[in-house]
Amino acid sequence: ISGYHIAEAGANPITQLALTLANGFTYVEYYLSRGMDINKFGPNLSFFFSNGIDPEYAVIGRVARKVWAKALKHKYGANSRAQMLKYHIQTSGRSLHAQEIDFNDIRTTLQALYAIYDNCNSLHTNAYDEAITTPTEESVRRAMAIQLIINKELGLAKNENPIQGSFIIEELTDLVEEAVLTEFDRITERGGVLGAMETMYQRSKIQEESLYYETLKHTGEFPIIGVNTFLSSKGSPTVTPGEVIRATEEEKQYQITMLNELHKGNEDDTAELLKDLQHKAVNNQNIFEALMEVCKQCSLGQITSALFEVGGQYRRNM
Repeated sequence: ISGYHIAEAGANPITQLALTLANGFTYVEYYLSRGMDINKFGPNLSFFFSNGIDPEYAVIGRVARKVWAKALKHKYGANSRAQMLKYHIQTSGRSLHAQEIDFNDIRTTLQALYAIYDNCNSLHTNAYDEAITTPTEESVRRAMAIQLIINKELGLAKNENPIQGSFIIEELTDLVEEAVLTEFDRITERGGVLGAMETMYQRSKIQEESLYYETLKHTGEFPIIGVNTFLSSKGSPTVTPGEVIRATEEEKQYQITMLNELHKGNEDDTAELLKDLQHKAVNNQNIFEALMEVCKQCSLGQITSALFEVGGQYRRNM
């Protein structure tokens, strides 16, 4: 149950956490409505959050676990195993910049510290050159080294919950939990997650927060070292990649040939499969089940075009 894409699209840490947990509870309600046992499916749910540089990210995991455990215990009567929220952290790609890209490893290291101190179950550290290109083998090794050095060399990280009990962590935990519950109220007032989606509440909120962040970045009110403040003597120009990974001409031709062969080999069944998919989409049936069969014989382009025909194509509101 992912919140990473919500944060990458521009949401602040509170919104990321609140919308992701709200989505999680929506799944729980849906599974329960199908007669499933909370203690059977509950332990199989897992979450995926971003870790940016904001202070709230220092407690995103503990707040998520606190809110989830309370709800699963008191509202759904789940057992202790189902109450345990497990989550993956990926450091923030959005916080990395094409100017002074060497500084990106510093940002990623601090974000990884947040995650490890907050006891995430697994962690992905971004490569410093993600801001400009597909990461190289060398940059990926550096990203991996960030985790290894924290976990294997940093003494404080060998202790569980090294910052638990400090005033700022306890205060932040309470403030973030309160803010998340307030956001739950806003979603509830709009008819829950599905009701709020009808009026594009979540999308609008993410867009507004994204614009706010970009405004602060451009005015310099939110300082980003080497990007909008403390520029180098050269003005910290945008770095262009020294190595860009591109498909070879042979690889391109192979993909084109394979696609043509897929179309030719399945042209007798394609129209009927896509028509059935469109019918299920229009009638609000389970299109995932239909896609399992459609994907065996149709290309992604064919499937997308078929769904655009009956559902239209999204255009962002301005």
